[in-house]
Amino acid sequence: MTGQIRSRLAGYEHRFGAMFAEYFRGLHATLDAPAFSRFAPECLELVRDLSLRGGKRMRVALLHEAARLVTTEPLEALDDAALSVELLQTHGLIHDDIIDDSPTRRGGPSTYYAYRERFPDHQQAALGLAVLAGDLAFALCLRVLLDSTAPPAVRQAMVEIQVRAASATFMGQISDIERDFTPLPADDVLHDVAEYKSARYSALATMQLGLLAAGEDPARFEKELRRYARLVGIAEQMCDDYEDLFGDAKAMGKPTGGDIREGRRNYVVSALLTAASASERATVERALGDAAGSEETVAAIRDIAVRRGVQQKLRTDVQRYARLASAEAATWRPRWRDEAVTFFEVMPVWSAQRIMG
Repeated sequence: MTGQIRSRLAGYEHRFGAMFAEYFRGLHATLDAPAFSRFAPECLELVRDLSLRGGKRMRVALLHEAARLVTTEPLEALDDAALSVELLQTHGLIHDDIIDDSPTRRGGPSTYYAYRERFPDHQQAALGLAVLAGDLAFALCLRVLLDSTAPPAVRQAMVEIQVRAASATFMGQISDIERDFTPLPADDVLHDVAEYKSARYSALATMQLGLLAAGEDPARFEKELRRYARLVGIAEQMCDDYEDLFGDAKAMGKPTGGDIREGRRNYVVSALLTAASASERATVERALGDAAGSEETVAAIRDIAVRRGVQQKLRTDVQRYARLASAEAATWRPRWRDEAVTFFEVMPVWSAQRIMG
């Protein structure tokens, strides 16, 4: 099944990449902006550039596989939903990089830093334009659904799903910042932030859109889908936090230790502060939020994490939540197509193994 997953993911990635590029070509030709404006096309180009630098398009895969729970027939509404899902992702990435003051994203400059380089003497304008680029991506994520040829009821339901998902994400972003004001966040706080910040839009809404496009009413299965999305979201956020300290900077497209420099009290930092000695905690606390923190400092914190078993704890926790998500998906088998259910069973465990090794 792992080979089949890789094959299906590659197929979704290839097909969607071509479709996304074609979407932006059409958008450039029809952009409704003042004729004199140079900034508007540049803004759209930055949104396009970041969008097309996407990775494996896991959200697109979840969308299509959710539809496959019901049918294998081609569904036109899936393409519009896929564009909407990835445009909402672009919106989130642009705003994330503003909040985190991140210079890189997906192996290239973040939208915020692209504007800072474009306007070195007008930093407030650069900030404003980056915010507006994120807002443009969000507006486009809804517009593509409003322009869809799907039946009006389906179109309206898809818009509602995306608006609710975006609202949850905004609450998650606010809670994410609030979490970093807590000396040692409890596990429930970390889990709730993971759910609201990413799982609600990246997993739950994506599955809901896929089922809706296939003619299923996702509201009938709200509890099951939420449980699965939350577990997947927790596992994926743990993976993200793990990679930030222990990952390969070249593969991630950004330096390691970013969360330490930004003062993020995430899963890794919380476990580290719990396990460390008093002197080690002092070392970690001094590094948290130090934007100028050196690679040597990050390496020292990494060594503490390995020595205190934090690295292994995160690996174990990720695998546990991935298995719980898999077990949740297994309960869907009497209701939906076996092959697609198997995808949702295997995907969390495979994803965790791919990152954790």
